[in-house]
Amino acid sequence: MNRTTVHASHTMMSWQHRERLLLAPYAMFSAQSAGREFPEEVHPYRSPFQRDRDRVLHSAAFRRLSGKMQVFTGDMGDYHRTRLTHTNEVSSLARTIGRSLQLNEDLIEAMALLHDIGHPPFGHCGEDALDECTHSVGGFSHNRFALELVTKVEQRYTEYSGLNLTREVLAGQEFRSDKDSGRAPMLEMQVVDAADSMAYDAHDVDDAIKLGLLSWEQLSGLSLVQRAKQIAPIEDAAPEWKRQMLVHALLDVQMRDFLTNSLETLHDVRNLDTTGVQDLGIRLSMSSEFESDKEELEEFLFDHVYRHPKLTEIRQRAATRIHQLFRLLKSHPDRLPIRFQAWVTTWGLERTIATYVAGMTDRFCDDQYLHLVEMGRPRGADWS
Repeated sequence: MNRTTVHASHTMMSWQHRERLLLAPYAMFSAQSAGREFPEEVHPYRSPFQRDRDRVLHSAAFRRLSGKMQVFTGDMGDYHRTRLTHTNEVSSLARTIGRSLQLNEDLIEAMALLHDIGHPPFGHCGEDALDECTHSVGGFSHNRFALELVTKVEQRYTEYSGLNLTREVLAGQEFRSDKDSGRAPMLEMQVVDAADSMAYDAHDVDDAIKLGLLSWEQLSGLSLVQRAKQIAPIEDAAPEWKRQMLVHALLDVQMRDFLTNSLETLHDVRNLDTTGVQDLGIRLSMSSEFESDKEELEEFLFDHVYRHPKLTEIRQRAATRIHQLFRLLKSHPDRLPIRFQAWVTTWGLERTIATYVAGMTDRFCDDQYLHLVEMGRPRGADWS
C-alpha cells in the first residue's frame, strides 16, 4: 500500500471517527444511513449527509430562493429577508442547537437547506394560488414540491432524475409534508423545525420594524418581548441599536428554553439510538410557558403584519397574476418551455404547469405574466 492509498484510507474514515467522538447515542450516525435509491460508492472524505448538503446547495432550485420573497416583496426595499436568507438563518440556528444536543450537524444542515426549496414565487399567497389552480389534481404544497424537485425535477450528477439524496434527508422532508403521520421524526428534523419557527418569528419582527409596519409600542406588551428585555438592555440602548438587540434577544431566549427543555427530555433516553428514540415518540420542544408566549407573538404577527393592508394588496395582485398565468398556459400549453412540454404526457398538464410556475422567482413570474398575459393576450381573449 503506497502513501496515497494509506492517506486516502485514513481520510475516508475521518468523518466516521469524528461522529463516534462527538455525537450522542441518540443521534443519526452517517454510517447507519439507509442509503440512497441508487447506490453510490462511499466518498473518501465527505459523509453521506455532507454530500446531500452540497447537492442541495448547488441545485438550481436552491439558487432561485434568492429571488423569492419570505414575507415582504422586493417592492418594499432590499433589506428584508428572501427565502434564501431565511434558509441560511434557519441552517445556522439549527446547527447551533444540534451541536449543543450532540446531534448530527451535517444531517441537520442538509435538511435545513432543503426545507423551503419548494416555495413558489410570492410566498404563501403564491402557494395558495397554485393550490387553488391544481385543486382537481390534488392541490399544491411547497413541502411536497420540495420532494418532487429533488427526486424528479433537478438533474445534475447522474443519468437519472433527481439528486439521489439519502433516505434520511428525504424522510425529514416527508415529515414536513405530513406532520400527522404518527411516528416521531428524527431528532435532527425536529431541530430544523424548531429553528424554522424561531427564525421567522424573530426575523419577521425585525423586517416589520425596519419597514415601519410595526412600532415599539405595539410590541412592548408581548410576553416574549418582555422575556427578551430581561436578558438584554434593550430599553437603554441607542435607538439605532434597539431593533438589532431585540431580534438577537428574541432568538436567544427561545434557543435557551428549547435547549434546556430538550436536554431534560433527552436525559432519560440518552443511551438509546435514533430508532429507539423515534419508537418512543420523543418530541423536542420549548416549555409550555414559552410555547404560549410564542403563540401570542405569532397571533400578533398574523393580525398586524401578515394582514397589513400594504401586504394584502401586494398578495392579492400576485395571486391574480398566478391564476391568470396558469389559465393562459393551460389554454395554450405550447407556450410552455420545450422541456416542460415533454413532461405533460407523464405528469399531466396541470401538474406540469404548477412545476413550471412554482420554480419561478418573483421577478421572472412578473416578467412571464407581462410577456404571456399582458403583451401576449390574443385579441378579444379574457383571462380574468
